[in-house]
Amino acid sequence: MTTPFRLTAAVAAVAMSFALQPAAQAQSKKDTLVMAMQLEPTPGLDPTAGAASAIAEVSLYNIFETLTKVNADSKITGLLAESWTVSPDLKVYTFKLRKGVKFHNGEDFNAAAVKFSFERAVGKDSVNKDKAVFANIEKIETPDPYTVVLNLKNGSIDLPFQLGQGTAIVVEPKSAATNGTQPVGTGPYKLEAWNKGSSVVLSRWDTHRSAKDVKLRRVTFRFISDPAAQGAALLAGDVDAFPRIATRVVPQFKGNAKFQVIESGTRAKTILALNNKRKPLDNVLVRRAVYAAIDRKAVIDGAAEGYGVPIGSFYVPGAPGYVDTTGLNPYDQAKARALLHQAGITPPLELTMKLPPVAYARQGGEVIAAQLAKVGINVKIENIEWAQWMSGVYGQKAYDLTIVSHVEPLDFGNFARPNYYWGYESKAFNDLWAKINATVKPDERNKLMAEAQKMVAEEAVAVYLFQPTGLTVANARVKGLWKDMPLSANDLSALSWQ
Repeated sequence: MTTPFRLTAAVAAVAMSFALQPAAQAQSKKDTLVMAMQLEPTPGLDPTAGAASAIAEVSLYNIFETLTKVNADSKITGLLAESWTVSPDLKVYTFKLRKGVKFHNGEDFNAAAVKFSFERAVGKDSVNKDKAVFANIEKIETPDPYTVVLNLKNGSIDLPFQLGQGTAIVVEPKSAATNGTQPVGTGPYKLEAWNKGSSVVLSRWDTHRSAKDVKLRRVTFRFISDPAAQGAALLAGDVDAFPRIATRVVPQFKGNAKFQVIESGTRAKTILALNNKRKPLDNVLVRRAVYAAIDRKAVIDGAAEGYGVPIGSFYVPGAPGYVDTTGLNPYDQAKARALLHQAGITPPLELTMKLPPVAYARQGGEVIAAQLAKVGINVKIENIEWAQWMSGVYGQKAYDLTIVSHVEPLDFGNFARPNYYWGYESKAFNDLWAKINATVKPDERNKLMAEAQKMVAEEAVAVYLFQPTGLTVANARVKGLWKDMPLSANDLSALSWQ
């Protein structure tokens, strides 16, 4: 009676081993991935047509490409440009372009496309958030189809980095107007589907020059703003990787061998933006009062579970020319009350705070509102969706207070932008910024940047809260995720399954 059982068990085991081999092989060759993001791209997938960082998080280096590429270690390498040279005064950049590159619609990539893209970026109808970068280009020369010469008004040491950002994508002229919904780039992925409110699906473009090295055939971006839902999606296996995940989700994944947790450095600045055009916030004394009422450490603990470093200006530790300005506006409730009195404000001062759906804003808003109430500033919180934030707060400036994280690394020039959403206008700052842009020697430029940081801190244009830590939670088998985040991008061409 025992022998037949043993034979049967042995045969079953052998059969099972053969049955499992294809499954194991299929698992090792998995070529699809689901990546999640907190926010959906708004208004579309063209990073030159909107300010939201979520746009580039989907499309930069995936659908669209740039002359240069900013890598995870912050090093700049060629992408659509094979190489470049620069004059000693940093005013003339000469780019040699890759040959044989095609756009998704079959059109050739060449110097004419670069010239069109950069002139479009500074055109009358351009809403490119880095328009000032392209306005610094005095002349674009194309001596042959694969050479582009940029002649700058002011020399720039930052240009190679700036030309690797989403605002510097090279577009195909005939398709440029519809890139928001029907993007045509030169990247290794094409748009397969966009399920509004839910997901974007990208599929590998098999005729791309590096297609043989791109391991993932299809990547789906899911949009999940609720922290509890973010964690649940990862635990259920519905999401494979979640860069820039809500901080409160992270602890449950630490120590779990099925997942990896990556803590990244960032150049982001989380701020309480103040509408400098609205009374009484047009009074610097009131803005300083708001600032003095806020304990940044408590905000970091409440909004980001301690994942952050306090900042005192719109600049972060590690950036060239950084100076510590956190002491210019210290937490001091008595000072906050005195400043309100000096400004002629009789408490309570009533303000509204509009909060986008990201966790750091919703959580941080509650902490800040409670702190402001202690000095006689009553804040009515309005939770809004991201599209409402982009149109109402950013577009129409219809707000008193709001919380948002500016993730771009080279955006200090926002203080010189006319009609920007926080409404700050200062001839003194504009003159200083012009001087900074005309200065190419690092030591001199850093001294001027220190002045700029102190100026916007003293004028309390915003309440500069903290530099957030970049956090990614992913399946432990996903390889190639960025270890640091010098800009907001998800480079899919580097990803694979172990």
